[in-house]
Order: sequence, then structure tokens, then C-alpha cells
Amino acid sequence: MRANVLLLTAALLLGGPGSTQAQQPPATPAVQYVRSGDVVRLNIWREPDMSGEYIVDEAGMVVFPRVGEYRVLDDTPETLKVRLLADYQQYLRNPSIEITVLRRVRIVGAVNNPGLHLVDPTVTVADALAMAGGPTLNGDPDKIRIIRDGIEVAVDIRSNIRIADSPIRSGDQIYVPERSWVARNAGVVAASITATVSLIIALFIR
Repeated sequence: MRANVLLLTAALLLGGPGSTQAQQPPATPAVQYVRSGDVVRLNIWREPDMSGEYIVDEAGMVVFPRVGEYRVLDDTPETLKVRLLADYQQYLRNPSIEITVLRRVRIVGAVNNPGLHLVDPTVTVADALAMAGGPTLNGDPDKIRIIRDGIEVAVDIRSNIRIADSPIRSGDQIYVPERSWVARNAGVVAASITATVSLIIALFIR
């Protein structure tokens, strides 16, 4: 009887099949608005001189070639495209325009290529980490932290969530911490627990 109790305890410690995790319902996709600090990537077909990447300033203003200054904080990429298309029609015949709004984030911590990256909000956090070379061998992508103005944002970030559906915004740092010693040495810990339990069982059986 004691041996069975010890075996059950060991199975729980090692994360046996009986362990469960709470399931979270899928998040509803958020509307993507243009924000201060974002970069608007404008591509006008056959107009390389007018195409480029333009940053949104703190007041929510951005300056585009020919058409000048725009206030864009109330815009989505789709509504901004409609506005630009209407204005560029004054200068171009049947203009073809593509708009992509990018977040400027710094990916730091236990990643292979830390630094500043322009991230499409339609991709996942895992995709953003891949832009930084992915987590190192000791990195823990399941415990990502968001740092804003030097202060950690109290939010749980999963690697499979879209940037647009997360609180991540331009100017933030995505920090990937290192895994704990126990997590990095799971095999050693499991072998030690198994050996200890086996020794205790042997002592009780005697």
C-alpha cells in the first residue's frame, strides 16, 4: 500500500498523465488601429519614389509624399488606404496602393538576435520571436514579458496569440527570460526523483 502511494506521488511530481491545464477560450480578433510610433509601409505600384516606410509621430501625424500630412490615429489600415487612394488619384492615373501598418518593438532577452524589429500585427508572437532568431536553448518563450517605459506590463502573453490581439504596441520591449534551473535540467531532476523514490520503496519493502 505504501509503495503504491509513493509511486502515485512520484507520478504527480513528474507530471504524469493525470495532470491537467486550464483551457482558455480563443480570443476575439481585435480591430487594428494605427497608433503613435507605428510605421506605415506604403507601396504604390510603379512609383518607387513615393513608396516607403513612414513613422507615425507622438501626435498621430504622418507625412506621405505629394499628399502631405495625415492624422491617422482613428484609422485602420483599410480606412487609411481608402483615404490615400482618393488623394493620390489627383496625381496618378488609376493608382494601385498597398498599406501595411507595422509595430516597432525591441525583442530582447534570451533570443539569438536581439534588437529593434518592424512587426506586422497580423503575425503571432512566436513569428515575431522568429524575426529575432528565435529563443536561445535556455530561453523560455512561454513566459514572455512586456516592458513599457521601463515598467513590466502585467499581462499573460501566449506565443500563439496575434500581435494585434495582444497589448503589444510600438515602443514596447518583448523580453524572453531564461528558463529556470529546474526546467533546464529536467532530465537530471527526473532521474534524481526516480532514484530517490526507488530507494524509498526498496527500504519500505525490506
